[in-house]
Amino acid sequence: MSMAVPPAKSKIFDPSQDYTQKPRSSLSAIFEPRYVAVVGATEREGSVGRTLMQNLIQGNFSVNFAFTVYPINPGRKSVMGLPCYATLADVPTNIDLVVIVTPAKSVPDVIRKSAAKRVLAAIVISAGFKELGEPGMALEREVLEEASKGGIRVVGPNCLGVMNPNYGLNATFAASFALPGHIAFISQSGAMCTAVLDWSLKEKIGFSAFVSIGSMADVNWGDLIDYLGNDPHTHSILIYMETIGDARGFLSAAKEVALSKPIIVIKAGRTQAAAKAAASHTGSLAGSDDAFEAAMKRVGVLRVDTISELFDCALVLGKQPRPQGGGLLIITNAGGPGVLSTDAVAVAGAKMAELDESTIAKLNEVLPPAWSHSNPVDVLGDASPEAYAKTLEIVMEDHNADGVLVILSPQDVTDATGTAKQLAPFASKFAGSSRPVPILASWMGGGEVQEGIHILNEAGIPTFAYPDAAARTFAKIWQQSRNLDLMYETPTLVLGAVYDKPSGLSARDIAQAIMERAQQEKRDVLTENESKQVLAAYEIPCVQTVVCGTAEEAGNAADKMGYPVVVKLNSETITHKSDVGGVKLNINSKQAVVDSFNTIKTSVTQKAKAEDFQGVTVQQMINIHEGYEIILGSSLDPQFGPLVLFGSGGSLVEVYRDKALGLPPLNTTLAKRLMEETKVYRALLGVRGQPPVNMDALGQVVCRFSEMISELSAWVSECDINPLLVSHKHIIALDARVALRSKEEAPPMLAIRPYPAEYIKEETLKSGARVMFRPIRAEDEALMKRFHARLSTETIKQRYLSSVSLDERAAHQRLIGVCNADYARLICLLAVDLTDKEIAGVLRLHRYPNKLELAELKLVVRDDFQGKGLGSLFMSHAMDIARMEGLQRIHALVLNENSGMLHLLENYGFKTRANEDDPALVEADLNLQDI
Repeated sequence: MSMAVPPAKSKIFDPSQDYTQKPRSSLSAIFEPRYVAVVGATEREGSVGRTLMQNLIQGNFSVNFAFTVYPINPGRKSVMGLPCYATLADVPTNIDLVVIVTPAKSVPDVIRKSAAKRVLAAIVISAGFKELGEPGMALEREVLEEASKGGIRVVGPNCLGVMNPNYGLNATFAASFALPGHIAFISQSGAMCTAVLDWSLKEKIGFSAFVSIGSMADVNWGDLIDYLGNDPHTHSILIYMETIGDARGFLSAAKEVALSKPIIVIKAGRTQAAAKAAASHTGSLAGSDDAFEAAMKRVGVLRVDTISELFDCALVLGKQPRPQGGGLLIITNAGGPGVLSTDAVAVAGAKMAELDESTIAKLNEVLPPAWSHSNPVDVLGDASPEAYAKTLEIVMEDHNADGVLVILSPQDVTDATGTAKQLAPFASKFAGSSRPVPILASWMGGGEVQEGIHILNEAGIPTFAYPDAAARTFAKIWQQSRNLDLMYETPTLVLGAVYDKPSGLSARDIAQAIMERAQQEKRDVLTENESKQVLAAYEIPCVQTVVCGTAEEAGNAADKMGYPVVVKLNSETITHKSDVGGVKLNINSKQAVVDSFNTIKTSVTQKAKAEDFQGVTVQQMINIHEGYEIILGSSLDPQFGPLVLFGSGGSLVEVYRDKALGLPPLNTTLAKRLMEETKVYRALLGVRGQPPVNMDALGQVVCRFSEMISELSAWVSECDINPLLVSHKHIIALDARVALRSKEEAPPMLAIRPYPAEYIKEETLKSGARVMFRPIRAEDEALMKRFHARLSTETIKQRYLSSVSLDERAAHQRLIGVCNADYARLICLLAVDLTDKEIAGVLRLHRYPNKLELAELKLVVRDDFQGKGLGSLFMSHAMDIARMEGLQRIHALVLNENSGMLHLLENYGFKTRANEDDPALVEADLNLQDI
């Protein structure tokens, strides 16, 4: 199939060099089809086929026939006045999209015939698949097999359908058609779709896409986020989710899109039981919903709790800038609403901005003496529109105000409409400043405030019926803004790193040898001492521990170590030692050590089995009252893979449940943010005369633990360090436990792929210049802008972008997806000149979302580096990476005037051919298995 760009652009545009453009989406035929066939079309009253045809015709009519509809039904000659065909094969033109409303058993055959007709996509409205159990699942697999053979993308089955109001497409059986707009809504529930649709029509909210995704047999969240992220009509993406499905696909797509377009999710199932009883404390603490929450934070997705919050956040983000801090300033003419809003701010995780002294002085000049002189700024019940406006102008210049909420409660002398008119110009007055401040409003009341609400909404100031809801929305958006900052963190995992071991073995080598021995012995849990050896390999400090098989050995070890000591059960089978009397603390003599050995042995024999006793460990006794007991742990989530847990530890860890979850790998910034989410974090900073903990050192320990979990994820199912004793004197693991995965289980995948440092390579060019090839990082956006600036006018016009001018917003929007793309989707390599540390060239391998074995190649080299062999070195390194990534084919579309690029591709085995749609373009393909 041809992959041409529009001919009008090809004269000035070389698609092989514009690395900011994604491959053409396979979902275009779903949202903007030219020819639509409805299999199961009918005029029978009350039928889905009739409603669907009616919706397609009426929607198409509203935009002056953007597409052609073909009814398919062997029993009819016409439907709704349109000629009806017996089969798809009878339709005289190509078909982009087929909508299927026939019984489930017929769907595989319809898809088979669609493939023969070279249909691009299908929406399967029909129910009767996986929701019916194994027979339905088998039928669904058959549908997917036929679709895969024909390269057909499938939405559904068991869905309401798809709308694109801006295009006039209503391929649903809903009773109404959504208004055109800039919000994309995706729902796993058809009933939720219809409810939201009714609500949106009442509130006059429009959509760029309205999708019922059904059972996600093929097209999933990640596919839709990828498409909508590149859709110019979509400004924000709203999701109602019940199950995430392909978690890695969702996260990788969201990571690429969230910085440029808000993604807001409401997910059902918060109150489901967390996980089944787990072997470790971490396993019992880390419920699946907690994992989902952590994953959303990591990729910048905003999670909300209610449908109203979903749209409130979307409207604010669509109309106002994101806050740059968490300080909200409230202006109100009534005390009660101000107090309620203040409570809501604190509970939701933001804060009340503190008025600067200069701000108070300015407000004293324009407000009555009785004004509140604090935040909330109570302008009193008789405040005029002019008083509101002057107050807003003053507080927006206060450096502590990161957002402003204006509350109006109608009183006898209140001019709700006049106040709105005075405030409307402020919606954009500060938008271009270096520190834009979002404005929210709450016009409380009934009919008397409606005109004012309309004025504010039209001006771009989002309004709320209740001020506490506005305050919570600000706090939610501020939290999401903080999460977006994390997107610029690039954790690097250096596999097999050596931690200066005398043996020269890597940490992973040492750990795997221990775990292999345990598995050979048919054990799925390491002993405490083995667990500490694994931690020590990753330079996580552990208390001195000696394994002793006899009471005499234990006494001698204690004498040598020095008192006081701890004696613990050493067992390959018993996990929680205290449950069987296996821990004796604060022992101060050799005889007491011997007695403890015998007591533990007797207790284990009585409460468990004699063979569960394999001696004891003798450890230094550390005074836990000199610090804080922390738990640092990991468990495997079935959807998101390994998790890292940090929180309050000790014997009451599951009672306090003070914990935070993160997705490895972590760097120091991510580790700090993880720790900040807990209550114990504040204590670690120093309270009640206690000196603060060395937080930098603690952050390093968390990072090493994260690296350990990332490297050993194929071996470790759960891990606890509890307690990790943390004080101003030391950070030391007092107890540890590692549970192993079964060899038969498929190894889990990290939900967030680490930065692929293994692809970094230095080379020397013909000129003698040294360059470093490395994968792009999120923080490279400024470097990329400078690279663009150094391209010649000719390069930009003829072979890169269609315009030399690239304004700040356009550059940000284009580059953000490239710099922040998940490495599983996009390998973008930079050639960095090691002399000036600037970019000399960019090469991109972007996988096609529905064909992960196929990638699109883009390559552009700075003018002053052309002809020096950089392109050849780039290609050589890229081909090596492509093989390591499991790619099978690489495709490029090249302007036929670009002889240098074509010659380079041919040298590396690419087969070229003329493009069918545009003679100015050449197709180039490489099968990696052929070279």
